[in-house]
Order: sequence, then structure tokens, then C-alpha cells
Amino acid sequence: MAGPEQGLETALVALRDALTVVRLPLELPGSAEQRISAADLVKQLDDYVLPRLATIDAPLLAVVGGSTGAGKSTLVNSLVGRRVSAPGVIRPTTRAPVLVHHAADAHWFTGSRVLPGLARSTGATTDTRSLQLVADDGIPPGLAILDAPDIDSVVADNRKLAAQLLAAADLWLFVTSAARYADAVPWDFLLSAADRSAAVAVVLDRIPPRAMTEVPAHLGRLMGDRGLGGSPLFAVPETDVDTEGLLPVAAIQPIRAWLARLAADQASRAAVVHQTLDGAIAAIVRRGPDVAVAVDEQRATLDRLRADADQSYAEAVRTVAVQTEDGTLLRGEVLARWQEFVGTGEFFRALEQRIGRLRDRITSMFRGEPPGTGDLKVAVSSGLEALLRNEADAAAERAEASWLANSAGRQLLDRSAQDLGRAAPDFGDQAARAIRDWQGAVLDLVADTGMAKRSRARFMALGVNGVGVALMIVVFAQTGGITGAEVGIAGGTTVVAQRVLEAVFGDQAVRRLATIAKEELDSRVSALMSSELLRYHRLLDEAAGDPEVADRVRAAVAAVQRELSGSATASTESTTSSTRGPTALPGSRPALEPPTLRQVPYEVSDDVVDAELVEEPDGPPPGGWR
Repeated sequence: MAGPEQGLETALVALRDALTVVRLPLELPGSAEQRISAADLVKQLDDYVLPRLATIDAPLLAVVGGSTGAGKSTLVNSLVGRRVSAPGVIRPTTRAPVLVHHAADAHWFTGSRVLPGLARSTGATTDTRSLQLVADDGIPPGLAILDAPDIDSVVADNRKLAAQLLAAADLWLFVTSAARYADAVPWDFLLSAADRSAAVAVVLDRIPPRAMTEVPAHLGRLMGDRGLGGSPLFAVPETDVDTEGLLPVAAIQPIRAWLARLAADQASRAAVVHQTLDGAIAAIVRRGPDVAVAVDEQRATLDRLRADADQSYAEAVRTVAVQTEDGTLLRGEVLARWQEFVGTGEFFRALEQRIGRLRDRITSMFRGEPPGTGDLKVAVSSGLEALLRNEADAAAERAEASWLANSAGRQLLDRSAQDLGRAAPDFGDQAARAIRDWQGAVLDLVADTGMAKRSRARFMALGVNGVGVALMIVVFAQTGGITGAEVGIAGGTTVVAQRVLEAVFGDQAVRRLATIAKEELDSRVSALMSSELLRYHRLLDEAAGDPEVADRVRAAVAAVQRELSGSATASTESTTSSTRGPTALPGSRPALEPPTLRQVPYEVSDDVVDAELVEEPDGPPPGGWR
């Protein structure tokens, strides 16, 4: 393959690769249909389009499909002239597909050129994932006939396989019966064929003798109304089979002769192949963007769920940030421990005196390692941990509630093995660790700063822990979060801590240290809440798949369209200067020519009429078929 055809194949391979990774895990409106569509398009490309495009001169593959009891296997056996596929009255009759070909064409089917997902066998099998190959010189070279399972089989695997085989056909030889030709299932397949312009011939089988005029005419009208007016229609009367289970030659001669003409005439065979191939590619190009839209809808839904979860935990981070600076923590146990730590009454009396005397008093009190430092640190830790636990639980509840209000969110929650409506079981341990790490960072901060100051002696007299807990109290500086009598007490507490630090570092240094310590705390709280949020993100990431797949599908579809446009232009230019051979992929194809039919008496009964092909006097086709 070279030129435009190679470019088209490359573009189709890229489209196939893009469609292969499409995942639509959420049950949104229309997602089930597009999930099936994406899988069907990949199968169509693998089983038919790419193999056929690469081997345009391969034999014509006619797949015989239809409803249960329509007589598909009997028809195949009769066309071949011997029993190659087992018919029967017990359903399902045909489980493994049977492909009959001329011996000279064996190399086209023994490999993985067509239906690569099916293993090859040469004997009868009931394995639905295998393809039984039968070589028979009674079949004209250039033609292969495949007997497919029932499209309405009670076995789901048979139904899927029948659909897959029909999608891999160059020509659908669709068999239905006089009793079931108006059923919904056959028409679903026929309308699918019409939708993608596949070459179709319909065999109306088992027609009662007195209905030979009415029923075929009615089916013909139905086909015309549904876009299949140009497809051949063959009428086979109800009749007895011989001892081998074969129909009389006269009953199937029109079908055999028509297939023989296709096999013998390379141009006619190429026209059928091109009609189905072009229709299949056009359908893929038409359906591909719908798959991309479905992927976009899934991603948009996941993005909304992600935003809801993010907002819930961002609110938790914001609340903690506010409550660790508005005085909320300067109550209860923290306040009591601070009072014990500094001797609150002494400090309040000292605050009424000169600042210099206050600093001397503080220095004297904190000489060595002040008592009560450990208790105060524990109280700060407990207060912070309680706040973090409450906000983590609240964030989890908000996130879960927002997801429960969305059907996609409910689906994801159902997939989780964890209770996402509460903080993780180990959150308390993680929070305690984060608080200890923050307190350690604060002590390191004041130690590094204190040892570099001129007031190093005073710093050493107060101790790292003493200065550190004072800085923690200053971080919780404002009193907006407390009420009543606690306001005055906490306000005094903050002033005392501020003065302690100013005695060591000075005003500007204290403000800088408090800012750094608060930023350090906020950062650790944010990381802690992010680890909780990650539980929701994991569910989203598992469902998200490749974020670029929709764009790749669209780009691949656009590339195929460009190649098709270029091929059509090249074909138009070529036909003005030379005759194009059948191995090239032209821009336009002739429609499948139906045979001309007339009603002729059938030998068995005067009441039976059969459809017989009227042929030009070109002589009999090769291969013994007439």
C-alpha cells in the first residue's frame, strides 16, 4: 500500500488507538450507548476496516446471518453442495462460525488478516471464540462464505459473535423467513447495515407456496422504505431437503449464480468491497465525535465532583486558619495552663508598672527552664488536635453530601471501601504528628533567632521551650473568637506573651516570628487536609482515565476526514487521465447492482413460484456454479 491509502491507514490506526483507551465508567445519560459504540468501532477497525484496507484484493467475504430457524446453515450447505455446517431443530444450532473458501484462497484466512480475535480450527467446534475453516473447490475462487450464529440466539455469546461477524463482512447475505421477516431484531441489523451503506442481499426463506407473490413483494416494500431498496432480494420457497439436508438446486440457483458473478468479475467484487468499506469508514468518522462528546461529559462531571470536594476541604483549611488566629484556642485548657505557666495575677499587677520593671520580673521568673512548659505544650496540642478533628469530619460530611446529591457521585461513593463521610481512621495520629512537627519547627525558629540576638543571655535564661510556647500564644493573638469574661483574660494573656517575646527579640522580630510560625501552621494544616481530600481524589482519578483521549479521538477523526478528502480529490484527477485499477481506494463507488428477478414456476408444485436470476448470455461462471 502506498500514497493516499497508506495515509488513510495510518490515520485509522491512530483513531483505533485513541478509541481503545476510551473509558466511560460513569452511568450518565447516553454513556452506555457510547461505551458500546466505542468498543464496536474498535472491533470494526480491527476485524474489517484495517485488514480489508491493507488487502483490498482479498476474496469477497459473504457472511450469512439471520434469525433463529431461518435456515442459514441449510442455505450455506446447499450453496456449497455438501454439508459443511450443522443445521438442526435444537437451538442454538450454529455456535462456532464456519468459513468456507476455495483451497487456493486458504492463505487469506489462515492468518490473522480478518477476525484476528478468533482462533482458527479445521474441525467442528462449539467454541464461540474460534473460526472453523473449510476448504472446498466447489466455492469459486475470490469468494468465501461464513455461516454465523443466530442474531437472536438465546446464548448471549452467540448474539455478540453474530454481530461481530456481520460487521466484518464485505457482503451481508441476510436470511430471514416468511414467518419472521417483520421481527424487530432482524430489522435492527438491516437498518444498521443501511446506516453505514454496507452491501446487503436479503434471502427470504421458507415461503409457503401460496405466499410466494405476496410476501416477497411486501418485504421489498419494507426494504425500500428503510433505505434498502437497492439491495437484492431472493425468494426461496418452502420445500423438502434431500437426504444430505440440501435444498433443491433450482431453489438456490439465483443466489448461487449471483455470488458466482461477483466472484468471477474483479470489478464487481471490488465494487462490493468498496461500498462496504467506504460505508464502514464513513460510519466510524460519523460516530467517533459522539464518543468524544461522551468522554467530555464524563470529564466535566468528574471535574464538578472534584470541585465540590475541593471546596469542602478548602473551607476546613480556611476555618482552621481563622480559629488559630482569632483567639478561639485561648480558652479552656490552653488558657488555664498559660495562667499556671506565667502566674497570671503577678503579670497583671506587673503590667500596671513600668515596662522595664516588667521585663526584669519576667527574666527572673523564667531563669532556667520554667515549670509548666510541658503542660502548656500538651494543652496547645490537644486544642489544635480537637479543632483539626472537628474540621476534618465536617469537611468529609460536606464532601459526601455534595456527592450524594449527584448520581455520578453516588456511583463513586458506592465503589469506595472506606467511609468517606468521616475523617480517616488514622487522622488523629496524623494530626498529632503534624502538631508536634509544627511545635518543633517553632522551637527551632526561636532557637535560631534567639541565639543570634544580642539578648542571648536573656533568651537562654527564659529557655527555648519558654520562648516557644510564648510565640505559640502570640500566634493565637487576636480575641475575636471568644466572648464574655474570657476576652479580658485572653487579651491580657496575649499582651503578656507579646511582652515576653519583645523582651528577647524586639517588636519587629516578634511580628516576623509570629507571621512565620502562623504560615508554618497553615501550611501543615493544608497538607493534612489535602491527605484527607486525597481519598476523594483517588476515586476521581480511578474513573478519569486519560485526560487527553477526547482530543485525540477528535484529532484522529479529523485526520481520517482529511485523508478521505485527499483520496477523493486524487481519484477525481486520476479518472480524468487514466482508468483506475480495483486495488486502489477511489473516492466514490458504484452501488451494488441487484439482479433482475422474475417469477418462474417451481418444479415441485404448480403453486410455488421462485425468484430466478435473468443473466446476460456471457456463458456460465467458473467454478461449476450456475
